[in-house]
Order: sequence, then C-alpha cells, then structure tokens
Amino acid sequence: MSSPFKLDHVALGLRRMSDGLPLVRDLLGGVYVAEMPEGVFRWTQWRFANGGVLELLEPHGPPGGFLHRFLDARGPGFHHVTFKVPDLAAAAARSEKLGYDIVGYNDSQPMWKEAFVHPKQAMGIVVQLAESHENWPVPADPADAASILALRLVARDPAAARRLWGELLGGSESDEDGTLCFRWPDSPIAVRVELDAQASDEGPRRLEIGCERRLDLPDGSYPELGATFVQVGAQGGIA
Repeated sequence: MSSPFKLDHVALGLRRMSDGLPLVRDLLGGVYVAEMPEGVFRWTQWRFANGGVLELLEPHGPPGGFLHRFLDARGPGFHHVTFKVPDLAAAAARSEKLGYDIVGYNDSQPMWKEAFVHPKQAMGIVVQLAESHENWPVPADPADAASILALRLVARDPAAARRLWGELLGGSESDEDGTLCFRWPDSPIAVRVELDAQASDEGPRRLEIGCERRLDLPDGSYPELGATFVQVGAQGGIA
C-alpha cells in the first residue's frame, strides 16, 4: 500500500531570493516553476533533472513575520519540507492520533490547505502538510541540470526518527551507508538520517546532489544560504 504522503519539496529561508540564484539556477541548472507573494513572505520554486523541487523563501512586508523571526534567530538555511496529502483534515487527525501536535491549521483557501507538525516534534526542521488543488504549469525535467537526491539530517534517537519519517509520514525505510533512509514512491527526494546520540542539536545537515558533470561546490556551507550542498555519485564521489 502506497503512502498517502508525498515529499514534494525542500525549502530554504533566505534574506534575499537573489542570494540563491547563482547556485540553484546557474550552477545546478534548476528551471523556474512558479512564484508568489504570501503576506509576510515570497516564494519561488525550481525543478531539477529528476523532478526534485527546491523552494526559496524571502521575507516580504513589515518585520515580525515567521520568516523574519526564523532569520533573526538562525540566519538563512533549511526551513521546511512539504508533504502533499490528499486530505488535510484526515492527515491532521492521523498525526494527532499518533501523538503529534498540529499547529497552524488553515483550510480557509480551497486551493491550498496547510498545517504543520509542531516544530519541537519534527527533529529540527519544519514539516508542512499540504492539500493542494493548484495546477501550476510543470516544466519538463531539465536533462542537463543536477538532481536533488536527499536531505540529510542528524537525529539522536532512531526510534523517534522511524516514528516521524516512517510511521507518521509514511516513508519506506532502508539502511544506506549507515544512515536510515526514507523514501516515498512518488517523490525523487529521500530523507537520510544520521544517528548521533551525542549530537548537540538535531536537524538538516546538507542536501545531496547528483550530476553527470562535476559541480564546483564549496566544502562547507554557502554563507548566504546557510546550507551545505554536496555532490554524490560518479562525479562527486562522496557516499
């Protein structure tokens, strides 16, 4: 039985949308999908060779919005992962039945309904549940672009990781290179969880990228993005 959840995209919170374009558009070859202002923030989405999608967020409007607070507290970096669900009310009820607190529930817009797993229960990243009836034009997967393969995170407790990414969100678990890897049948992006009981904090560590050409990626984090991108596979060589 397939999961009712689908990992749709990974989102980065930035101070300026333009900070992400040299990497996402120019180096990785992402193609533009859509953009929109949403009150206190604005987003754009970019699609890659395997159908993976990255979203860039920037603050919009007066200070005090959630993205302003995120940037003030943490600086730029990975902000959330979005899971598409067929029925938001059912997904929220299922989450609460499994002991997760749902916050920010909003079904006022028929084309986009959303809710969030409480951040304190989501291992250092925001998990958004979304019921979407929007029909944005989807560009063809760009053959010469990179592929978005996996979001790699650190967690202290394997049982908690399995409960969130497997039991709640429906990922199929396997062991890959010493990580717990969770995949969804309709999503090209996996979640890979490193287990470290002594980790000072849990959460995302890097985005793993595949590409036939060698990418000129820095060894560490992009300062403007607050995030690390690592090439894996034939040209990258990192497992």
